[in-house]
Amino acid sequence: MSEIDQYAVFGSPIKHSKSPRIHQLFAEQTQQVMQYTALLVPADKFDLELKGFFAKGGRGLNCTVPLKELAWESAEIRTERAELAKAVNTLLVQKDGRILGDNTDGIGLVTDLQDNHGIELKQKRVLILGAGGASRGIILPILEESPASITIANRTVEKALTLADEFSHKGSVVGSSYADLAGQNFDLILNATSASLSDELPPLASGILAEQGSCYDLAYANKPTAFVRWAREQQASKSLDGLGMLVEQAAEAFYLWRNVRPDTAPVIQMLEAERNS
Repeated sequence: MSEIDQYAVFGSPIKHSKSPRIHQLFAEQTQQVMQYTALLVPADKFDLELKGFFAKGGRGLNCTVPLKELAWESAEIRTERAELAKAVNTLLVQKDGRILGDNTDGIGLVTDLQDNHGIELKQKRVLILGAGGASRGIILPILEESPASITIANRTVEKALTLADEFSHKGSVVGSSYADLAGQNFDLILNATSASLSDELPPLASGILAEQGSCYDLAYANKPTAFVRWAREQQASKSLDGLGMLVEQAAEAFYLWRNVRPDTAPVIQMLEAERNS
């Protein structure tokens, strides 16, 4: 590879990725000399492409669907949040040559909620919809903000119970079916299911959002997702999607790679303006 430090995002599909644009804006803002590209990498080619990228001098990688679990397996050492998430979205070559795996999704979400939208997590009742990889990646960073409790709801309740049990040593985490949510109240509801990708909604009862409660969809789109629309019907004080989380998790990865923290606000504003135009 060239003398310019090389970074990339691996995924399949990858054409829609905003990551190259985001990291280019970060690099320009912080005067970092680097190149970041999006590469189509199917799961069965991951190991080969990963070894090739780092063998040619690549400095760091992001990994998206469906590669986060494979990236977790490939990391020689992992941060605690990556270890518990069992998924890695950021890889970097350390000074000793070993590959470190981290998961910046959860801290990206927490930063967007608290710093960008003023949604505090301390002593709040949090509901996470879905018990898949997206949920797993956000639980520890939320728990580190001392919420009153986290409830994980899933269609297959056994998955929710198992996931809750894995994190119960870190705080109050319980699993639930969707039906058992009726009659309960939550200050913050996070949609970590894939339902928004097909503009569908998890089977949610009305009235589970507390007064002045907020809703956040980890997915993002140019139009409001089904979950964001549901949140508005429930009179949520804030009905948000994951565009800010996308930028904030990228900023955390950028910081890990370059030891420089970019200003995310102008990047989020630019992407918001573009999708609203």
